Amino acid sequence: MIKLSGSVEPIYPSATVILMRDAHSGPEVLLVQRSTAVKHMGGMWVFPGGRVDPADDPGDGDPLRTAMNAAIRETEEEAGLKITEDQLEYLSHWTTPEGAKKRFSTWFFLAILEDDQEVQVDGGEIAFHRWLSPRVAFEEIRDPNNPFRLMPPTYVSLVDLADYSDCQAAREAIAKREPISYVPNMVFIEGGICFLYEEDAGYVEGDEQAEGPRHRSYMLGDHLEYICQY
Repeated sequence: MIKLSGSVEPIYPSATVILMRDAHSGPEVLLVQRSTAVKHMGGMWVFPGGRVDPADDPGDGDPLRTAMNAAIRETEEEAGLKITEDQLEYLSHWTTPEGAKKRFSTWFFLAILEDDQEVQVDGGEIAFHRWLSPRVAFEEIRDPNNPFRLMPPTYVSLVDLADYSDCQAAREAIAKREPISYVPNMVFIEGGICFLYEEDAGYVEGDEQAEGPRHRSYMLGDHLEYICQY
């Protein structure tokens, strides 16, 4: 457990993995659905992952290596897939905004699955799994009659990876760039929530109407929108 400066809520270290594979129609990612019986994000479709355990610490206190170990362990526990540290590319880091019921400091990793391992969900915390392209995910999230639901970090990550033509292109691009840090400023608006990210003109003041660069997500009911305009 950690605390950010000025924060009174506990923030739990965690890690998640975006597993990607090549398919005939383009790259697909693995999403797993949390059981509706689970209190935290029950019914949501997410990437495999979870909280860091003390045993994930390799002994040197390195938070990145600890997160990698957690990502590897959680992927096997939740999806039955074995991956290695060499497969992980550090994509982004998300901190749950102040005001949320439970806060996490989460490392997001990309891993390319190149073998024929079969996904096996645990049937407890995780109920179902799907391989799908970001395009299909976007189509389903826009359908008001479809119960498919994502949280903003999952949605933004899919947008981040959507334009790559194959897994190798995605991995090479992510490996060359700096990981993106998201510490959202959560602003309640009519009909939902606006999550402002650091490059947004309204980030510091929490002003959704501020003029200038836009880097934000909207969650209006089950509808999600991500805007990145510098």
